[in-house]
Amino acid sequence: MELTILDFIQEHMRNAFLDVGMPFVSTLGNAGIIWIALTVVLLISKKHRKTGILMALALVFDVILCNGILKNAVARTRPFDVNTGISLLVKKPTDYSFPSGHTAASFAAVTVLFFAKEKYRYPALVLAVLIAFSRLYLYVHYPTDILGGILVGILCGVIAYLITKKKLKFGSING
Repeated sequence: MELTILDFIQEHMRNAFLDVGMPFVSTLGNAGIIWIALTVVLLISKKHRKTGILMALALVFDVILCNGILKNAVARTRPFDVNTGISLLVKKPTDYSFPSGHTAASFAAVTVLFFAKEKYRYPALVLAVLIAFSRLYLYVHYPTDILGGILVGILCGVIAYLITKKKLKFGSING
């Protein structure tokens, strides 16, 4: 069923524009780089430092849970290893497929932005969704890898918020 969805994307959505755009969008999520960069910017800003601390914590939790524990515990083969006839637009990832690390980091960061009520949370959500979709478009993740990444990311953002709210008395994040 999941390969059917990925094959549908390949057969009905692939085009020259997205063949350039989706690898670029996916690259923004490599190692969570766009979210790490945003975290640094937030940490530098006195006004947004609490959000930066919260985001850093959420991303650390994400790396531990997603890349350190779940990927190795589940050890799911990537879709391009199952359907070897696919022509990849990106270098083959060498780690396991579940959950999507790009997606998990994206949603951990976005969850924090929503808790903090940052004005750019909606554009960040759009970017997170695009990064998640790019992983399907590029045939490097199954749909359930993306769903798992969304859930892991949200969980990491919520845990970071709850810990900081209780321990650091953040209450109103940037207030």
